[in-house]
Amino acid sequence: MDLFDKCHTDGGYFGQFRAKEDHYFTRPVLDPIPGREMIFHGQKVIKWSINNYLGLAENNEIKALAVETAKKYGTSAPMGARMMTGNTEHHIALEKKFAEFLQKEDAVLFNYGYLGVIGTITSLVDTNDTIIVDKLSHASMLDGVFMAQGKFRVYRHNDMNSLEAHLKHVNKDRKGGILIVTEGVFGMRGDIADLPAICALKEKYDARLFVDDAHGFGVMGENGRGSGEYFGVHDKLDIYFGTFAKAFAAIGGVSATYKSVAEWIRYNARTQVFAKSLPMIYVEVLSKTLDIIRDDKERRKKMWENAAKLKSGLKALGYEVGDVLSPLTSVYVPAGDVPLGMAIIKGLRDMGVFITGVTYPVVPKGILLFRMVPTASHTDEDIERTITAFRKVRDDLKLNVETAKKTMAQEQGD
Repeated sequence: MDLFDKCHTDGGYFGQFRAKEDHYFTRPVLDPIPGREMIFHGQKVIKWSINNYLGLAENNEIKALAVETAKKYGTSAPMGARMMTGNTEHHIALEKKFAEFLQKEDAVLFNYGYLGVIGTITSLVDTNDTIIVDKLSHASMLDGVFMAQGKFRVYRHNDMNSLEAHLKHVNKDRKGGILIVTEGVFGMRGDIADLPAICALKEKYDARLFVDDAHGFGVMGENGRGSGEYFGVHDKLDIYFGTFAKAFAAIGGVSATYKSVAEWIRYNARTQVFAKSLPMIYVEVLSKTLDIIRDDKERRKKMWENAAKLKSGLKALGYEVGDVLSPLTSVYVPAGDVPLGMAIIKGLRDMGVFITGVTYPVVPKGILLFRMVPTASHTDEDIERTITAFRKVRDDLKLNVETAKKTMAQEQGD
């Protein structure tokens, strides 16, 4: 058998779509300019699938700074990894600024959120250590767990009894440290980790806690410091990780933690030690973006208002909408087979509402999840048009929305 034989089959992730060279349902070709609207297949549509929570992707002040920085530095500066020739006072100052904002002793910049998560976890976990990770954690966290040298265990999603059972088991003959790994806001369903309970357990069993708060960073909490601030336990999070790909509308990420831990990560995170330094255009823009997120609380207020209106309108139509504490709007739709799921997606897009669907194993079989991201940029008209489209799809396809409610209720009961 040849190594490439599998490439000619419909196996692998989304294999049936790949074999058909689909670019409508998977890897759709989109307008590169982010915002509340875009052109898709020649039609103007409202975007609900872009993680532009605070609408900063459209911010003209940030755009102007990006242009100015690009003229000054180009796209290459600085050249080299920070361990060798890519370290600048600008990078150091930005790390200090993030540490101050996140009320931690120090912070470490990464070029990408995905690699930041992997680098942070793998740099800290040795062969005698154990990772205990939430089952629904993001792929970057699971990859970090698999790549780390230590042992790992998986606890049921946001289930504190399951987490404690694993902590008890590991502590029976413990030889190394324990790292609990979880998202803050879970990016698919929009629910929030029970951080107060997790913090209590990690202290009870002498463990450490890593929180990847990609969807909470800049979004949750009075000052946008994330899920820990929302619950009042931010000071108890040992390592707080935030990506810049969501509310900050850029690329990169940051791990904020104790000074000694940050220094260890800097010298041992292979995904950063052996990677080119974060380009100056992002360093300069991120500093300005942080100022806006810190000082402009009206953006978060508008985002929350839009989320409340969208959720309320969809619930009024009978749809099962996740009862979560984050602005993420998770809509669960009955779709017992692939053709029906595709018809729902196409029906909404044809009416000018661009959404993407998520299926099993993120949600139970027979359910299609639309993860919608209300932003500060969306308007009341956008919300009304979207609710109208969901009503029409429900009626045209004769969707029994109660089926989704029963299925999700049963899963929660399990």
